[in-house]
Amino acid sequence: MIKKLILSLFVIAFFTVSSFSQNRTLPSVKVKNLKGSLVNIQTIENDGNPIVISFWATWCKPCKKELNTIAEVYEDWQEETGVKLVAISIDDSRSASKVKPYVNSSGWEYEIYLDPNRDLSRSLGVSTVPHTFLLDGKGNIVWEHRGYIEGDEEELLEQIEHISK
Repeated sequence: MIKKLILSLFVIAFFTVSSFSQNRTLPSVKVKNLKGSLVNIQTIENDGNPIVISFWATWCKPCKKELNTIAEVYEDWQEETGVKLVAISIDDSRSASKVKPYVNSSGWEYEIYLDPNRDLSRSLGVSTVPHTFLLDGKGNIVWEHRGYIEGDEEELLEQIEHISK
């Protein structure tokens, strides 16, 4: 009985480690920019520098807090690491009209996209927001984080700095 349990745990651990060691990239899914044009998320580039993709919604207070906090230091992050932040709203058709006014009033310098049917978020396993992904310069997802509490942006910056070297 104990041998079976140990073997089962070993197999689970092996497959868990294997799944994390594989390079995961963005799927071929189209999202809308704020002008209403469709853009394939795979075409987003940053000249070999890191990209942060943050899923958020206008009704999500932690999402807005996170993105507003990052906005205060984003220019410094860009100068230091070359990072680009892409904010993808999961607001549905009823609340999507609030995205552009909110972004404009917040002064965000991020690229903003809409995923109202949640095709992209579903394909990446996003079940709650905020959900943040970090891509290395080759477009591989190297880190992700769910939720937001004050200070989480420091951990994100550490991850960005780590892959920027």
